[in-house]
Amino acid sequence: MEKNNLPELHIASSSEEVLRQLADFFRDSALKAVAAQVQFSVALSGGNSPRKLFELLASAEYRDQIPWEKGAFFFGDERNVPHDDPESNYGMAKAALLDPLGIKAEQVFAVNTALPPEQAAQQYTQDIEQFFAPYAVRFDLILLGLGDNSHTASLFPHTPVLHTTEANVQAVFVEEKQAYRITFTAPLINQARAVAFLVYGGDKALAVKRVLTADRQIEEYPAQLIAPTSGNVQWFIDQAAAAELGQLGAINPG
Repeated sequence: MEKNNLPELHIASSSEEVLRQLADFFRDSALKAVAAQVQFSVALSGGNSPRKLFELLASAEYRDQIPWEKGAFFFGDERNVPHDDPESNYGMAKAALLDPLGIKAEQVFAVNTALPPEQAAQQYTQDIEQFFAPYAVRFDLILLGLGDNSHTASLFPHTPVLHTTEANVQAVFVEEKQAYRITFTAPLINQARAVAFLVYGGDKALAVKRVLTADRQIEEYPAQLIAPTSGNVQWFIDQAAAAELGQLGAINPG
């Protein structure tokens, strides 16, 4: 990470506390956006970790604190599978967050995975640009996770998408998965007002250390690409995930 793009760390004692801290940040980001511009736009993340966050946000504790009817929900990346496939990021979010909250269909912008990957990516880019038109694309909040190989969204090590300068959505074939993914590019993510990583568990500790402390090697540690140009990047991690950080972990505990 370059020094002028240092992230803000929130280190909690447990995964439960990490989820609550990020839920608070999600709520505050939504309220701030609605106060400024009537609605809020968020790109959701996929995988296992966010499911618990979505379930918390949909619970009685948070559901009445957030103006859900003013939200627009997108996906930072998607697997090239049907929406009803267990691997679908959209399907997971629908079951854990969108349906329990009664989010209207017109508020949800899913990747059309019935299309070939390249065409799906192009269509999603157009959907995003049309939503934000006539203004530049700038999400209020983008949620991200971190793989143990230091990937985020579907920006995997040693893939061509890491070197794009275009702020759009692209298809990428991931060799280690032997499958296509559709993903926001780093330039698109970096236009956001806020980016929040959710990372917990000791199995992520080495990846966290590499992304936050190693010399810039985007081919090896793609999450190093995430450095919003005029927004901020927040890391919500537990002590297990922060175990390898040493003194860096004391930047902003709690």
